[in-house]
Amino acid sequence: MSRSPQERRERDSEGEGEEEAVASVRHAVGLGRGTGGPSSSRPRLSAEAVWPEHFVEAVAAQVAIDAARNGGRLAAAPAIVAVFQVCATWRAVSRSELLWKDLAGRIWSRQRSSFPSWRDEFVRLHRTAANFRARRSAYSRLLPPSAALSCRRLTLSDRHLAAGYRDGSVRLFDLPAGRPVATYRADPHRDRLGRFSQAVSGVVFLAEPDERLAFASQDGDIHVVSLDVSGTVRRAHAGNLVEDGTLVDFTGDDRRWVGLFAGVPGRSWHVWDAATEQLVYVGGTLTDPDAVLGWHMLTDLSGPVVGRVRVAEPGVAVGCTTSNMEVVDLDDTVTTLNRLDLQHGAAVDSVDACEGRVMVVDARGLTKVHDVLTLQEICRFSTLRRAEEQQQQQQRAVGVVGCMNWGYALVFAARGFRVWDATTGEYLYSFRETIGEAAAVTASDRYVVSWADDTGLHLWDFGAM
Repeated sequence: MSRSPQERRERDSEGEGEEEAVASVRHAVGLGRGTGGPSSSRPRLSAEAVWPEHFVEAVAAQVAIDAARNGGRLAAAPAIVAVFQVCATWRAVSRSELLWKDLAGRIWSRQRSSFPSWRDEFVRLHRTAANFRARRSAYSRLLPPSAALSCRRLTLSDRHLAAGYRDGSVRLFDLPAGRPVATYRADPHRDRLGRFSQAVSGVVFLAEPDERLAFASQDGDIHVVSLDVSGTVRRAHAGNLVEDGTLVDFTGDDRRWVGLFAGVPGRSWHVWDAATEQLVYVGGTLTDPDAVLGWHMLTDLSGPVVGRVRVAEPGVAVGCTTSNMEVVDLDDTVTTLNRLDLQHGAAVDSVDACEGRVMVVDARGLTKVHDVLTLQEICRFSTLRRAEEQQQQQQRAVGVVGCMNWGYALVFAARGFRVWDATTGEYLYSFRETIGEAAAVTASDRYVVSWADDTGLHLWDFGAM
């Protein structure tokens, strides 16, 4: 049997006050004024005399983690600041890089720092999250619309944005400036079956051992390009349309690449080892009912979207069609962990997953966020603004697009982006900008990106304020 997937469960809600955190810490270490008071026969010791530095680090980390668990990640920073106010010895712990690295990983799921100091990285993450919560961002349009271009996939890293197009090209942009730096294309001389066989079906940023980009096309070809050298495109895997069908979606990380195919029964899931670029698994029936639609995508991209696949947490992928959702364990022997029948259908372009949660909008305009391992519902909310819009919205629900980041669900419908808390379902705000009908969207902890055929490529930067 495969190993149990790693679970990351953190919740977001309202923050706790700094005074309460100070009081709880002082009470825990015996520095507060309890009702019983210190015993007269036992002299009260200072924190400096009782707690060694490594133990203070452990206490500070636990206070921050408890605050994040009970009050949301934004509650961690004021809680740990309160710990540092206990005394001078405890304040000295604030200079520990190991502490900040541990907190960045456990609270913000951050494994790499964009700053020389992990403390600065933690501060950046907190400020960016606070900006996102409060709708503070810098907006820019990176590309105007073009009749020759139609974007199908968007993906983000800390330093780059990649956009994959219907003509098979991938454009790379530098962040935060949004400056275009390169355009990559697959082999133009390869035989094609269907007008859109080379249309991009997925783009993945790879960080190890160096920064690379992997992108796949509907014919099943996967290409890799290094971002720190000349940028020569190399084909890592040659697709076989007759044997596998159409690659309708492609995603992955530094450990696994995952493809969702439609057209040939029993071959829905394809999994590759990202390090060796070798195919390690083929199987599954998730897209079997949509085989005809899969073949149709090679000649017409205006029809219904067949499916989406996302890596929801390390070692776990979730795939979704209009009628079913399936969770797969990617470790060693690839196995199906769970399956959910979607009774009211799904707007497949709305499906996204992040840190153990997956969201999907059904045909009624109702969004549900599920725990990815159990597929139990975490929260739900309606994307409809007013009762009089319901009939119109239900008719076009299949065109709704959505994305997630570490704590929020973003749904683009009707006039623009709207944002909800992904753990409580609380509606937060709408984006000020209207951009037309979005065809592709993506989000990270700092950026939100959208492409609309009639207005071009748009970027919101929540870390610039």
